[in-house]
Amino acid sequence: MDDANYQFLRMRIDAVLAEKRLTAWQRGFLTDIRNKIDKYGNRTRLTKKQLQKLAEIVGEANVVPFRPRTNKTPFAAHVRWQPRKRSFFEREARWWSRRIVRDFSFAVAFFAVILVFSFLEKMPNLSLKLPFFASQSATADGQRFSVTDGDTVHVDGESAGTRLVGFNTPEVFSPRCERERQLGERASARLKELVASSSLSLTKIACSCAPGTEGTDECNHGRSCGRLEVDGRDVGDILISEGLAVSFTCGSTSCPPTPRPWCG
Repeated sequence: MDDANYQFLRMRIDAVLAEKRLTAWQRGFLTDIRNKIDKYGNRTRLTKKQLQKLAEIVGEANVVPFRPRTNKTPFAAHVRWQPRKRSFFEREARWWSRRIVRDFSFAVAFFAVILVFSFLEKMPNLSLKLPFFASQSATADGQRFSVTDGDTVHVDGESAGTRLVGFNTPEVFSPRCERERQLGERASARLKELVASSSLSLTKIACSCAPGTEGTDECNHGRSCGRLEVDGRDVGDILISEGLAVSFTCGSTSCPPTPRPWCG
């Protein structure tokens, strides 16, 4: 219905309301219809019963053909979207599908991180600020290496580090207390200082591991073993004399518990 028809009906209702022959119920009914027309204009919808009452009061000829509102098609201004109720099996399937997608995403991210770190470990020449890459390099007997911590170096071109034998320094990456961490940083800095201004000699030796495990994770976490000398003196002896390391002597196929006396 166009605006002209609603304007005509509004005028007719006003005219009937001005008359005094209406009952209180009829006057209230017309007033309610008039307010709906003012509010919704050509979007106004009335039920069949409302149309019948309106025709009785204002005259059949004055009631232009409204599109009646049914119970199945509520008035447009009051329509609200209601979510469809899902069955128990639908809810369960929806929950499991979301969980599978979430867990799969976590698994993919986890393996991606592992692959990235594996790739980086195979590129010792890559200059990155990561714990297993040292910030200072040195050359010994034609081998270029970098200092990882106070008792470990990393030879360029090798996938794993080289554990210096005969001594143990405080841990930097997994200390048991703050004092151990501080001493570990001092030991690492001291070893970098020694290799920066001395004549170096790095000699690889067999690790104290069970036969057949050399080069595997079961032997020294996959690392090789060696001795590093500066100006003919073992770096372990220097660090022990300065209180930055302790003696750590292994047997031919095994080692005693690693000494870590720095936390008391």
